[in-house]
Amino acid sequence: MSRIVIICLLAVVVIFSSCEDVINPKLERAEPVLVVDAWINNLPQTQTIKLTRTQPYFENIVPPAVAGATVTITDENGVVFTFTESNPGEYVWVPSGTDVFGEVGLNYLLIVQVNNETFVAESRMGRVPVVDSITFFKQEGNQFIDDLYQAEFWAKDPPESGDAYWIKFYKNGIPQNKPSEIITAYDAGFSKGGNFSGVEFIPPIRRAINPFDTDENDRLLSPYQVGDSVSVQIHAVTEAAFNFLNEVSIQTNRPGGFGELFSTPLANVSSNIRNTNTNGSKVVGFFNVGAVSGLGRKFNSLDDVTE
Repeated sequence: MSRIVIICLLAVVVIFSSCEDVINPKLERAEPVLVVDAWINNLPQTQTIKLTRTQPYFENIVPPAVAGATVTITDENGVVFTFTESNPGEYVWVPSGTDVFGEVGLNYLLIVQVNNETFVAESRMGRVPVVDSITFFKQEGNQFIDDLYQAEFWAKDPPESGDAYWIKFYKNGIPQNKPSEIITAYDAGFSKGGNFSGVEFIPPIRRAINPFDTDENDRLLSPYQVGDSVSVQIHAVTEAAFNFLNEVSIQTNRPGGFGELFSTPLANVSSNIRNTNTNGSKVVGFFNVGAVSGLGRKFNSLDDVTE
């Protein structure tokens, strides 16, 4: 082996070993900022708004709750929904009887009053298409993977364009909510201007309800097996909320390792919450009101698999 080759190999070793050095950067401490987590829907269940404060980046603790706030949502007709504090930082509205929150097409105003400051946000309750069905299909295995049994949901976007959605799914009743599993759609496609209104959701979206995990040998596991169940919910979101969710996905779904070199740089995500006092304290988070449709199905046997 020539001397030049040896020198090059040593240089590569030095470069990659230096990449493993532990770095403990010192970040400037910032004043805690109010965080408003207000995703409201028309499901017949308790609606919850959470108020917390931001914390230093490297502090691995539960964000501090904000207690003692006054929280209300008022619709455009003047109907007020009062959220009462059930636990520190958690404010709830409980429907009575068969009531549900809100009405599709109405505008809503969120008001949060805390520490002599008032924070507000607006949202409009959007519509959602009906989830017609859920089916299962098989991806044939090979020398690298076993047979993969996957699910897809079927729903048709309304004819008029301009609808945005957050699609959530559950496996055996457990929400699948990793950053890589944030599913959004604009009409029946991925983004605004895609000309996918009035059609079935495109395959990459309707088939995104499959949790792809690996075993201890990093071999891909089948998303579903006989006996598993899957349920899907389509949540209407505003265009601003659609953009917010995509920003969250980009900022949290970090590949790590060498791939991180090519990732989008970290940045603050947008917010539709504002302080009525332009010189007051800052606020982050999001407020959205939207209708929900959903459906569930159990994978009973291989007879459920379509070709």
